[in-house]
Amino acid sequence: MPLHDGLGIILFPNFPLSHPMKNTFLLALSLCGLTTISQAQTPAKPIPPATPQYRPAYHFSPAKMWMNDPNGMVYYNGTYHLFFQHYPDGMEWGPMHWGHATSKDLVSWQEQPIALYPDKLGWIFSGSAVIDEDNTAGFGKNAMVAIFTHHNDPEEKKKTNKHQYQSLAYSLDEGKTWKKYDGNPVLPNPGIQDFRDPKVSWNEVAKKWVMTLATKDRITFYSSANLKDWTKLSEFGEKLGAHGGVWECPDLFPLTLNGKTYWVLLVSINPGGPNGGSATQYFVGQFDGKTFTPTTTTQKWVDWGKDDYAGITWGNTGARKIFLGWMSNWEYANQVPTSPWRNAMTVPRDLALKQVGPEIYLTSTPVKEMAKLVQPSQTLSNLTVKSELSLADKIPNLAPQFQLKMSTKQLQDFALVLGNAKGEELVIGYDKQANQYYVDRSKAGQMTFSDKFAGRHPAPRLATGPAADLTLLFDATSVEVFADGGLTTMTELFFPTQSYTTLKLKSSSGLTIDALTYTKLSQEVK
Repeated sequence: MPLHDGLGIILFPNFPLSHPMKNTFLLALSLCGLTTISQAQTPAKPIPPATPQYRPAYHFSPAKMWMNDPNGMVYYNGTYHLFFQHYPDGMEWGPMHWGHATSKDLVSWQEQPIALYPDKLGWIFSGSAVIDEDNTAGFGKNAMVAIFTHHNDPEEKKKTNKHQYQSLAYSLDEGKTWKKYDGNPVLPNPGIQDFRDPKVSWNEVAKKWVMTLATKDRITFYSSANLKDWTKLSEFGEKLGAHGGVWECPDLFPLTLNGKTYWVLLVSINPGGPNGGSATQYFVGQFDGKTFTPTTTTQKWVDWGKDDYAGITWGNTGARKIFLGWMSNWEYANQVPTSPWRNAMTVPRDLALKQVGPEIYLTSTPVKEMAKLVQPSQTLSNLTVKSELSLADKIPNLAPQFQLKMSTKQLQDFALVLGNAKGEELVIGYDKQANQYYVDRSKAGQMTFSDKFAGRHPAPRLATGPAADLTLLFDATSVEVFADGGLTTMTELFFPTQSYTTLKLKSSSGLTIDALTYTKLSQEVK
């Protein structure tokens, strides 16, 4: 992307606006009379007052500025790499870069220098990364290769429908430094308005790289022997699944159930989610190296909450499939009241398959590595809830980060209510008549930043037995609900004006909880 300050755009047309040396560069130009120091120091918009109380502890968030989709997630030499859509010059969506963070354990994250900057071909939109063990691309053995979408903003304004195309970059030092391929783009746009978000993996059946690409209202599969030359294989989904918005951020991976291999296809849509705005649907089926065939056409969602979008899985992890989503919703992502950063990721989740009746569902559970955050637990056994039961005397001081586990042999109506002295309440519960779990944040705190934020958001209970279990993860401004072994999952944000301090249970029909375990989760907040 050109530098739009004084004559810099003429002298250095490919100098990135967000390069770390931008201000030094502009200062030098100012000394030559070619621009002004004030231009170099003027931010896109004033940064709101800091909100350290809203900073998550064990969810990744950037130190500052804007973040959205996870990108390029790959595991190599004991390190999990997370790249992400990032605008380092503002707190709202802008010219996209690839930010970068790393972790040894999926719990503690270290933000790294920006990996990919915009260039003359465009902004750096979403994509994936692979480890090229056999040097198929010729960049070097075990090169880390990023496959991403270049988004050409001036071309988009021409309305040619050729403004998005797929490109490569590679790293020979495990993601520390990157070089873009001189032959970019490797997959030009055939004239499709939305042509983006390549997720690439090695397919053992085809003995080739397979790209799962978002192409407006469907997914298109491509293959390549060398990551550079791509052949179209097939399309999927034009008349299947939810189509409230453009199909984007796809992923395709195998999982085994009862000794049989199935393929799972993730597709994010915005709008069109079950509770409004953005959400991620999935299909379970078979992939023969060329064509994806679903086993059923039942509508299924990875997460029924408002705030889990654009999630994909880490590459190079073998049979284990670990998912991570962007913890926000496009209905209000640009307005959430955090500063000096905006948005975070979900916790990493292990994915598996489970059959319920004729249907095969995807289950999500927090990764086992979360156990390292666990502090001494407090378990309350055989709790009888008749109308209302306060837990204030048993759990007097709620931590900003904690886990709650509940189990019952006979699930009935209930509501778990977190509250504070201002009367703000976050409610997580189950409606037996509707057979739905729900999160109600109608009175949970700040919500004037968007008329789409408040509300009671339901999710169907997919398990069929009377016994139920729930795991709830809280971290400053988020709750992640994993019900019935992860068959029903919900992720929701909330922004109380002061910390929640009280916890109570309500049940109109009466409920016996066999065990309720409260566990503080401890990790130093950035």
